Amino acid sequence: MVRRMIFLLFILASGVARGQGADVGLVNMVSGDVTFVPSAGTPGKVQAFMKVREGDRINVAGGGQVRVVFFEAARQERWMGPASFRAGKVGAEPVSGKPAEVTTLPAGAPQRLARVPELMQFAKLGGIQVRGRITPAQKASLEQQTAVAEARSTYDKMRQDSAADDITPELFLYAALYEYLLFDEMKGVAEEMLRKQPENEDVKTLAAWVRSRASR
Repeated sequence: MVRRMIFLLFILASGVARGQGADVGLVNMVSGDVTFVPSAGTPGKVQAFMKVREGDRINVAGGGQVRVVFFEAARQERWMGPASFRAGKVGAEPVSGKPAEVTTLPAGAPQRLARVPELMQFAKLGGIQVRGRITPAQKASLEQQTAVAEARSTYDKMRQDSAADDITPELFLYAALYEYLLFDEMKGVAEEMLRKQPENEDVKTLAAWVRSRASR
């Protein structure tokens, strides 16, 4: 109960700080000096796994880069500095510069990726279970098996189109497996994220939490 209250307070505080615009995207990679100026609220540093709101202006300094998934268009954009853009519903609206890379994601992927900030907080707060775990004694229903198989197929397609250090496919599959609390399988996904980005502190947190939940 205490953890749930802390999480709700975190979400409330984030909403007040960022203003009332609608969430249109997710930052899934950032490096260097990257800042945002919201349409309402306080400017700040762009953080990995931060939601992007419509109207946010993202400023990427020279030597920096940021990658954003836009939910409605299932579109991923990577920007390298110096550049600046405003977040729109279906993609970035350039202020200066242009995206260095644009990728179309499979349908359905953005909806699961939108849950990543929430899952990061679950891991940092010790985790909040929302569904019954599938165990050998409790076999997955046909619907669950189909959903997981489809998620794995989508993951394979995403990996084919992603860069070697891009953990977007793993974040997608992690979120899909979390829906059924498949911790043993999530552990392998988290380890793959660590392999790709061994210095990423958020990924380290996810991996440590999943290890604590997976069977020995």
